Amino acid sequence: MTSTGPLAPRLPSPLQEVRDDRFGRRGLRLLLKRDDLIHPELIGNKWRKLAPNIEAARGRALVTFGGAYSNHLRATAAAGRLLGLPTTGVVRGQELAGRPLNPSLARCAAAGMRLHFVDRSTYRHKHEPEIRAAVLRAAGAEDAYVVPEGGSNAAAVRGCRALGEELGGHADVVAVACGTGGTLAGLAAGLPHGSRALGIPVLKGGFLAADVQALQEAAFGARSGSWSVDDRFHFGGYARTTPALDAFAQDFEQRHSLPVERLYVAKMLYGLASLAEEGAFARGTTVTAVVTGRPFP
Repeated sequence: MTSTGPLAPRLPSPLQEVRDDRFGRRGLRLLLKRDDLIHPELIGNKWRKLAPNIEAARGRALVTFGGAYSNHLRATAAAGRLLGLPTTGVVRGQELAGRPLNPSLARCAAAGMRLHFVDRSTYRHKHEPEIRAAVLRAAGAEDAYVVPEGGSNAAAVRGCRALGEELGGHADVVAVACGTGGTLAGLAAGLPHGSRALGIPVLKGGFLAADVQALQEAAFGARSGSWSVDDRFHFGGYARTTPALDAFAQDFEQRHSLPVERLYVAKMLYGLASLAEEGAFARGTTVTAVVTGRPFP
């Protein structure tokens, strides 16, 4: 079901070399792993994480969780529309009566996703069994297959392992922007010996390394591959940007004719350019940046 028909992906995703003097003058080669081109609606790591969960659902309705601008909610809604599966999105924050949905949630609703809003306090405790059961009951999704926030679980991590396998022999260091850590967990497990994965968290808090290890233990039974995280480039937290980040993204777009998604991809590329400037990579290193998304129109 996930390899043919409406969810058919473009795999392996293209690998594109870019000439950028911020890397070149340090003796580094920069490649872009264009996972944003995998599928027109299930972009990048969203396809890699959702596809194995859709298989596991075996035709059941899907329910998942996210904030008001969640890429994951949009991808789940799109998958449901393409496959004819009912979807429910549990949205962090209360709906404002009489106010239109933001463009992201409007797209979810247009794809057929039923939206259920919960207050932020309840949302923070959604992992507690009693709270989750009450939320699912209120959302009318008690019998639905639950995809976690961000799509990261053991099935998703195993799905993302193919990303590392596709890069075998093409990179010394592979960087990816991280929200919940599932893509990093799978990527690192799929890379060959001698390559390492670098996660750039887009949320502040310093908790991601523990989450990635827990995901790998759930998926593979133990920590797998060589990986690390650098928590310095979140720019204030999820969905936060600054003029400096926006200027960097605009410059990268102009240099390479590549639209740069701001909440994830821009932070990862900024982090790589900063690390190159710091001399974090030895001369001769091939650095690959995973482009996990593209700007929301």
